[in-house]
Amino acid sequence: MKVLMWVAPVICLLLLIGCQFRPTETMSLLDEKIAVVHISNSMGIGDMNEDILISFKDKQSLDIFEKAITSAVKKSGKVDLAEPEYDVMVEYKSNEGDLPVHALHFWLGKENEKSTFMYMMDDSVYHTSPQMTNKLRKLILSKHPSKQL
Repeated sequence: MKVLMWVAPVICLLLLIGCQFRPTETMSLLDEKIAVVHISNSMGIGDMNEDILISFKDKQSLDIFEKAITSAVKKSGKVDLAEPEYDVMVEYKSNEGDLPVHALHFWLGKENEKSTFMYMMDDSVYHTSPQMTNKLRKLILSKHPSKQL
């Protein structure tokens, strides 16, 4: 009986600790090389504006976008957001035919704040780190200096 009194609390403690370390869900992209990332002003959730404002094709910029998207962590619960600022289209290189374009909505955070991504056909939101927001801000501002960030 004494053993059971010691084992039960240890098992409960292990379960509680295990729940704290469950993997977080992040966004995903195709396992293909990204050819270009296009950004346009958003027309609202569910719509994709194909009037491109900025395009990124260089490896450094594509690496930043890929890291920002694939490291963005899903926010649990219902989130109430304003209309997205931007639409992001991720196009891939392929020798085997056409690949789908990832269509995302994007809210660019202020300096040292999180930014938000959302798949166009889903209502789950994903947050970047503040450091990633700073890299995205610098990248977008370098291509579109007239934009008030």
